[in-house]
Amino acid sequence: MGDRFGAALLLIASLLPGREPEWPAFRGPNSNPVSANPRLPDAWSKTANIAWSTEIPGRGWSSPVSVGSKVFLTTVTTDGKSKPPQTGFDYSNEYMAELKKQGLSDKQVMERVAERDMELPAEVTVHYFLYCLDLKTGAVNWKRELHAGHPPGGRHRKNSFASETPVTDGKFIYVYVGNLGLYAYKLNGERAWSTPLEALPVYLNFGTGGSAALHGNQLFIVNDNQKQQFIAAFDKRTGKQLWRTYRDFGPKNPDMVRSSWATPFVWIHQLRTEVVTLGPGTAVSYDLEGKELWRLSVNSGMAIPTPFAYEGRLIVNGGAGGILAVIRPGAAGDISLGGGANSSEYVAWSEARAGTYLPTPVAYAGGIYVLTERGILSRFDSRSGKLSYKSRLDVDAGFFTASPWAYNGKVFCLSEEGKTFVVEAGETFKLLGTNPLDEMAQATPAIVGDRLLLRTESKLYSIGRSRPR
Repeated sequence: MGDRFGAALLLIASLLPGREPEWPAFRGPNSNPVSANPRLPDAWSKTANIAWSTEIPGRGWSSPVSVGSKVFLTTVTTDGKSKPPQTGFDYSNEYMAELKKQGLSDKQVMERVAERDMELPAEVTVHYFLYCLDLKTGAVNWKRELHAGHPPGGRHRKNSFASETPVTDGKFIYVYVGNLGLYAYKLNGERAWSTPLEALPVYLNFGTGGSAALHGNQLFIVNDNQKQQFIAAFDKRTGKQLWRTYRDFGPKNPDMVRSSWATPFVWIHQLRTEVVTLGPGTAVSYDLEGKELWRLSVNSGMAIPTPFAYEGRLIVNGGAGGILAVIRPGAAGDISLGGGANSSEYVAWSEARAGTYLPTPVAYAGGIYVLTERGILSRFDSRSGKLSYKSRLDVDAGFFTASPWAYNGKVFCLSEEGKTFVVEAGETFKLLGTNPLDEMAQATPAIVGDRLLLRTESKLYSIGRSRPR
């Protein structure tokens, strides 16, 4: 009921005269990208239903956010050449097999792959920018350089140096760049404060990706790295660190994945407010002072999808090969499932190996839609956990990083090749059509009133239904 009420309030707010709708953070105000606005577009291309498109120099896989008549997003430009982006992952392809045939060890194979796919700090000089665009026209109102020089860490060429999404409270825009710093700007582009952060090693130099979360006067960040994992809160008014809690996920083996890329979620329910995080192999929740409330083993080492709430319960996608779990409010201690169980006092239901590597699911109209990076879409009943279907979007669907989103009885899945697959919401899989933009895309779109803000490698598109003249 609470989620439907929230969606209704968003629709009412978007229709009020003189008030612009808002999309203040990664995956929107409820961390579940859905809308009830009937005017949103179902079909588009590079020429159809495009209100405007704006070239964004450099590269960034952060999502746009919007407040008032302004749109914000980040990007990074490089001096000279930068390694081109890559769709999908080919670590098990012919290239690796050929290296193995040459007698290389597993470690040597990974080093050779890293040489091909990683961009290391000493190899590139970068410029971090925050852009402000006009929501109605796409014109650039201003841009500000956050930092210039060598990046604080490397990146896989599938990633970018600007993959964290900003967050806004309507008065300031807060930018978190993992291993570099936190920055606060007024909406007119004036910097309010900045807080540098230590550079810590990320697994195989894959780069960073988890965004900051905002609640009240606190900005929350999670930094799971190969040296010392932690969650921390900062005062949004000054940038001062309020607290830091170190995280423990078992033996400190440097060869294991101890890094994560998931955005924390502030879960507000009838019992309390908590900050839910996904780390390597484990979901952990904290109170607003950094005290651990509960933890759940998710049986996966790669933590990327973001937790979120629907119908008053928490949805946790444990990551590639991990569990998909729905959790009731009020949990305490270790609530991990054992002995083949798929539910407990606080775990309403779970599905083993239903977790996905990159995209976060979307919950809509009684269903949880789970998309894999290889284009397989599954629907689970949100209350019972029953699997409605599991279907490949298309034989040649490609690869997927962006989270799916939903409105008007449809679920939308954006491929890395820039094609959006439109699926009818419901218990039976039905592909309704595809919307091509013909350029690489990894950022989850923003839904702002009756328009969709969709980012490709070089552009930000404002997509809306064309009105008759």
